[in-house]
Amino acid sequence: MKLNKTTKKIDDNICKALTIACESEKTNIDGFIWLTHRANYTNFPASLIVTCVFDIDAEVKALPDNKHGEKLMNSIQKQLLKVGVVVKNIRQNVHFDSEESCLREHQGKWENRLRLKVTKQKPNPNNHKFPY
Repeated sequence: MKLNKTTKKIDDNICKALTIACESEKTNIDGFIWLTHRANYTNFPASLIVTCVFDIDAEVKALPDNKHGEKLMNSIQKQLLKVGVVVKNIRQNVHFDSEESCLREHQGKWENRLRLKVTKQKPNPNNHKFPY
């Protein structure tokens, strides 16, 4: 989808904010390797989905116990606020996933894996969400 000038500026600011959150937490959270985002800008910011990717499934499953998921969500929310993006409930906007799951379920093709979730614009029950 081609973005208009205003939407492009919003998306650029989101990219900058998420890059800061990602880079600051990669060194602090074991197994966390990257993140990405997508949104339907006709329903923004409610449609904003940030996917935080870990190396293996076990690291995602350990998030509630080690509080790293909470830390990552707080960092993302803080950086988004700095660029003027306010989300009602960060837990609904941040999902956790792993390279291992993508490889197993989508042969490592993240574009296909994420595309499946974009059309629904609602959390996918099979997605690794933070269990709160």
